[in-house]
Amino acid sequence: MSKRPLTRQLPLEFDHDSASGRDDLIVSDRLSAAVAIVDRWPDWPSPVVILAGPTGSGKSHLAGIWASRVGASRVSIETADPMVLELAANGPILIEDIDRTEFDQTALFHLINAVREHGSAMLITTRLWPAGWNVTLPDLASRLKAATVVEIAEPDEDLLAQVVVKLFADRQVAVDDRIIVYLVARMERSLAAARAIVTRIDQLALARGSKITRALAAEVMAEMEAGKGDIELS
Repeated sequence: MSKRPLTRQLPLEFDHDSASGRDDLIVSDRLSAAVAIVDRWPDWPSPVVILAGPTGSGKSHLAGIWASRVGASRVSIETADPMVLELAANGPILIEDIDRTEFDQTALFHLINAVREHGSAMLITTRLWPAGWNVTLPDLASRLKAATVVEIAEPDEDLLAQVVVKLFADRQVAVDDRIIVYLVARMERSLAAARAIVTRIDQLALARGSKITRALAAEVMAEMEAGKGDIELS
């Protein structure tokens, strides 16, 4: 008599809201300058501030804190839109991930001018410094040189450990410190990787109805290293 194959229970996918308030921000040396510029508003050194850092470095978190505090309008400048200039006349502007799209250079130039003219402010987030945006419009290049650029560096090991603990806590999961140390010693040094690994570990633990163990963590790390992880690092 053959054995009935075991049926694996697959967990439903729920959104796990990451704590995103100012008090939830983990501040380290790599992030201190960016936090300081956000906290310093409206006393900014220039009307336009650019936060530059790798994927998952905390740019969106900081931008969200700033936008909520000042009532900034989130805009896109892939094409010229007169409504965007009107928004700039009425308050601060936020543009996120500007390097991910082919933005309209003339539109950005006019938007910066509108921000300056109305004594407002604009925050831009990017993975690349403005020099890497392939700007061909001389007037825009000049405006960008006058902007304040704040870099967020890659996270160090201590910060990654704090972040991994926080990501598990966001999912209401407590994990043994030894597993955190094991993960941090072997993972890519990026917050995007931390999110992917925590998500995958939690998925497998739920699917199997098991605790999070070092063996499970090792399985996920091997999966990620082999390129088989189904979580996009973005």
